[in-house]
Amino acid sequence: MSQKVELDPRVNAFRTDLADLVLKPFVTAEKYVESSIHQCVCGIAPLLQAPDEKAPRVSEIRYGEFVDLLEKRKDGFAWVQNRNDRYVGYIRAEGALNEAIAALMNRVIVLHTFVYEEPSLKAPVQDRLTLGSFVSLDGEEGDFYPLASGGYIFKKHVAPTDEAQTLDYVFTAGQLLGVPYLLGGRTALGLDCSSLVQLALDMAGIDAPRDADQQQELFGHPLPCHWRDVVWKRGDLVFFEKHVGIMTDHEHLIHADSHAMQVVVEPLEEIMLRKQVILAAGRP
Repeated sequence: MSQKVELDPRVNAFRTDLADLVLKPFVTAEKYVESSIHQCVCGIAPLLQAPDEKAPRVSEIRYGEFVDLLEKRKDGFAWVQNRNDRYVGYIRAEGALNEAIAALMNRVIVLHTFVYEEPSLKAPVQDRLTLGSFVSLDGEEGDFYPLASGGYIFKKHVAPTDEAQTLDYVFTAGQLLGVPYLLGGRTALGLDCSSLVQLALDMAGIDAPRDADQQQELFGHPLPCHWRDVVWKRGDLVFFEKHVGIMTDHEHLIHADSHAMQVVVEPLEEIMLRKQVILAAGRP
């Protein structure tokens, strides 16, 4: 069946057999469903292109994020849409989603931290949470906070959401130097170029789409002159073909680089020597 209009399937939940009810005026499907809200209760849930463990990872859902559940399959996969950046994909549902919604008053402020079975550093580790993950706390015990979903997290690794914001998104990006490049990754355990930008902006309280082309559409503008003549400033976003980075000063760019396979800072001129073409630049 054909679509009524052209919608981006990355951020619109529709297939020929099933679609989100809110898209009924815009797409044709065999069946329409009303989604139900769930919360991610595991550290990282890989968001896959298809309901197959070997399918490409298109993104990730972090602990505490909300998703709209559209289909729970017999094979254990769920078709979901992340409410944070609207990205659509499949995740393993068991142990990852909870229908009980907890208030998100705090965030993880370190690159990663552990969830322990008991309020002790000697206790077995249940999970690992990463920078920016929202957490719901349930009291306190010594140096630990109990999590509403179970387990304990070290007090100094979390802060109230309003205090957790680091308005300097270049500084946040710098904290992620050396993090391995992971296509589809979205956490301090592994990032791709656009998720580095997304996470840095997120910690500054700025919403950003998931992919580089989406970010370019929102923040980018054509260069007014040759790139060598641009007066680059700290915090400028620079968009290439399928790539994005952040200027740290007038000549260096921080980016998750698939050549180095990690987050690096290097002169913009060196990147251009690899025959990159700058499509746009801008500021959030």
